[in-house]
Amino acid sequence: MEKLFHLKEHGTNVKTEILAGITTFLAMAYILAVNPAILGQAHMSHQGVFLATAISAGAASIFMGLMANYPVSLAPGMGVNALFTYTIVGQMGLSPEGALACVFVSGIIFVIITVTNIRRMIINAIPAQLKLAIGAGIGFFVAFVGLKNAGIVVASESTFVALGNLKDPTVLLALFGIIITLVLLVKNKPAAVFYGLIITAVVGVVFGSIFGLKGMPQLPTKVVSVNFDFSLVGAFVRGFNEILTHPQCIIAIFSLLFVDFFDTAGTLVAVASKADLIDENGELVNVERALLADAVGTVFGSMIGTSTVTSFVESTSGVGVGVGGRTGLTSCTTGICFLLTVFFYPVLSMITDAVTAPALVIVGILMASQLKDIKWDNLIFAASGFVTIIFMILGYSISNGIALGFIVYVISMIATGQAKDINKMVWVLFLLFIAYFAFLI
Repeated sequence: MEKLFHLKEHGTNVKTEILAGITTFLAMAYILAVNPAILGQAHMSHQGVFLATAISAGAASIFMGLMANYPVSLAPGMGVNALFTYTIVGQMGLSPEGALACVFVSGIIFVIITVTNIRRMIINAIPAQLKLAIGAGIGFFVAFVGLKNAGIVVASESTFVALGNLKDPTVLLALFGIIITLVLLVKNKPAAVFYGLIITAVVGVVFGSIFGLKGMPQLPTKVVSVNFDFSLVGAFVRGFNEILTHPQCIIAIFSLLFVDFFDTAGTLVAVASKADLIDENGELVNVERALLADAVGTVFGSMIGTSTVTSFVESTSGVGVGVGGRTGLTSCTTGICFLLTVFFYPVLSMITDAVTAPALVIVGILMASQLKDIKWDNLIFAASGFVTIIFMILGYSISNGIALGFIVYVISMIATGQAKDINKMVWVLFLLFIAYFAFLI
């Protein structure tokens, strides 16, 4: 383990890394249920998508750990799976096979621009102050997702968002989990987030079983399942004809590239900040390998039948102060957990939104601490940072928040006569973001 992951160098140990990996898995486990539900609306086999989700998440996470030694786990991304189903298949009219072919092509393009270091240049061109804003913004975004999934925050016709029903048993369970996890954290208990998840799940099962409360985590009636569906493996090959004939394929591929690229960039920056993987120049350590692992994950996922596989922001639940994961052993542990779910999927009935919400909220609190390092007395950084954060939350999109933050940053620099200090790559991104909002949104 020491030779593979350099644990002592990163100030960690095997126990900490395994706990971090399990915590990350628990925070990500919802994708095993959500991804098949979303892609199923594109008329794809539910069981086939589940198998592809579990295997691609497991293999890509292990590859990230072994190749890049990053505590970043991967799975089919939220947001991009909605893009796949509702836009590419639903609005553009591609078949599921054609959409998978577009994902495959976007992954190949990612591999090419990663190997040629273009992707690294773009990420390292992000100004240091924007990196802080991106990390903090993702913290708020993650917390909002957790609150929304648990029903603590709900949609409202009059005010857009509002408090949910605080008398609902599942909402109360999530609130209990947040409180107990926060108590453990402020007491500096090791693996506070992980133990918070376990305690919340156990309490939910007990109250569900004894008092018959609906929506509570349930003990599985069946533990092992060997019901495999490989119908989607290789399905992308049948969609290549559509890439050559369908006029919307170029837009579909670019949209997949855009969303994955900047979701990944934001996630890597956030996780690297928490795991002390940013050097004295403000650049991510060994980022080329992390980006290549992410790109290969997308290619592999498309080949076995799922939408874009990307670095998951929930990786932050197992990194840094919360649990302490700092090396690839964390992501390898998460990957193994995902592979095991191929056989033990019924057990995941215990992992509900109410159970994972506390981890996401607490992680959001920890990540938001990066706000203190933003130079708020500099209006360029204050404006661009604020826009980045607020639109990640209100626009429910990490990538759109980053894009708008870049646009405000460049405009502010021009307005203050500092255009010559703008990185060339930032200029390119600025123009691409303008084109994206003008023609693709």
